[in-house]
Formats: sequence, C-alpha cells, structure tokens
Amino acid sequence: MADPVREQLLILFSTPLYIIIIGLELLLSHLQHRKLYSWKDTVSNVYLMLLNATIDLSFRVIYVAILVHVFDHQLFSWKMGVSYWVMLLLAEDFIYYWLHRFDHEIRLFWAVHVTHHSSAHMNFTVGFRSSVFQPLYRFIYFIPLAWLGFKPLDIVFIYSATQIWGIFVHTDLIRKMGWLEYVLVTPSHHRVHHASNPKYLDKNMGMFLIVWDQLFGTFQPELADEEYQEKKYGLTKPVERPSPVNLIFHEWLEIRKDLCRRDISWREKWFYLFGPPGWSHDGSRRTSRQLQENEELSSRPEQELLPR
Repeated sequence: MADPVREQLLILFSTPLYIIIIGLELLLSHLQHRKLYSWKDTVSNVYLMLLNATIDLSFRVIYVAILVHVFDHQLFSWKMGVSYWVMLLLAEDFIYYWLHRFDHEIRLFWAVHVTHHSSAHMNFTVGFRSSVFQPLYRFIYFIPLAWLGFKPLDIVFIYSATQIWGIFVHTDLIRKMGWLEYVLVTPSHHRVHHASNPKYLDKNMGMFLIVWDQLFGTFQPELADEEYQEKKYGLTKPVERPSPVNLIFHEWLEIRKDLCRRDISWREKWFYLFGPPGWSHDGSRRTSRQLQENEELSSRPEQELLPR
C-alpha cells in the first residue's frame, strides 16, 4: 500500500474513534458525577496538540530525509512480511521506552515533556497534550532503526499507529484489563505514570508493551487507594501561572534561573541541565528517587529506625 494512502487511512480510522471515546467518557463522567474534564484544561490540551502537530509536520521532510540517508547505509535487508512488521513494532516500542525514560530522567528533556504531565486531570484528551518540541529530536532515537534496515516511512507509520493506543490509555474510567496487564500498557499502568504520588513517579514508561518496564526496573502496578493513597495527577509542584506561553516554557525559565546563578560551579550548572529533575546543589529540592526514599523511610515502623 502506498505510504500516503496508509497514513490517510490511519487518520480516517483514528479520528472518528477519538471522537467516539471522548464523547463516551464525557457522558459516563457526567452520569457518574465525576469531574474528569474541565474546559480550560481541555482547551490547553488541544492547543498543545496543534502546536506539536505544526512543528512535527513542518519538520517531517527534514527528519525523514535524515532517516532516508541512514537507510541508504543499512546493515540488513529485510524481506517484507509479518516478521518485518513485528520486529519493527518491537524495536520501535523499545526505542520509545528509552526516549520516554530519558525525557523523565534528564532535566533538559523534561523541560520539553513536562507539558504532557502538567494536567491535574486524567482523560482521553490528556493524551493529546503533546510535548511541543519533542519532534525536533525524537527522530534521533529512530536513526538506529533505519540503520538496521527498517524503511523510514514505515518507522513513522508504526510510531503513529502505537500513538493511537497511547491515547486510549489516558483514562480514569477503565479498570484493570485482566491478562493484558502483563503484556500491554493499560489505562491502569498509565494512571500510575501520570500520578505525582512519590511511589508512582517515573514509572511505567512504555507506550504499547509493558514488558520494557518489567525488564528495566520501572514497573509499578496501580495500588488500591486503601493500600497506598489516592492518586494525584499532575506535577509535584503545579504550574503557578498556566498561561498558554508559560505552560510550554515554565521549566525552561527555571533552568535559566539556575544556570544564571553565580554562586555555583560549572559542574553544578551541568547537573542543573542534564541531571534529574529536582536535583539541586544545596539539597533544597528533591528528585523523584529522593522523594521515594523519603516516603519509604517515613513509612517504616519507628523501631526499625532506631540505632542498634
């Protein structure tokens, strides 16, 4: 099938699906008297999606050309068939796991990705709350796939197709999905990912398959509120002024403040840019791991903390 036709069919399939699932979610949330949506937040989600799509489409010719250049020097030649698409799906999903993980663990990239996590709601439209500038560097992670012999437009297509599933998992209405919880990223897994409770921070990074999180130590099942605590969505420190511009650039402004300090070394400035979000030279802030360690210590019985 011709690549443009394939992309158009994907859009024709996904667009009415999105409309249907968002409409059903709105109806169910109304019937269940649950405030899953706010107009201001939904408008922000659409606004960020449109900005991301504009940058992605504007830059697509350039990054596809780069992938084509790499593909011309491919290591392997694949025979088209089911095995080709299965291997591409696995490879792309594996690559995306690391892209997503680095977006959370390196502050420079977190400054881009943070917009996706700044909503205090969990609904299907949050899936469209895109990391606006991610298309400018996302293709770099896909260069190895082109080098391994996967066609550039096939890489783009598979990424777009898995994104459909990535939208679907942004909901608070679908409970656990049985045996699929052991294989796929589900709404239950992704609720954990969007929660700002310490135990849930930087967990469940996968897009389609949950196996990467299980293999690389970032998996966390969703716990009942009685077993842990009620999930709180959004950032550990909410955006103070969620204006259209500040939603995108608030973390960049914080980075600028840190880099302009005159009382810190160049090494410390490096960590403010490439260290984990929340790192500070004086310990005045906390990274995800530090918040988790603090929570674990505070939950231990008092006798365990006494010196022996």
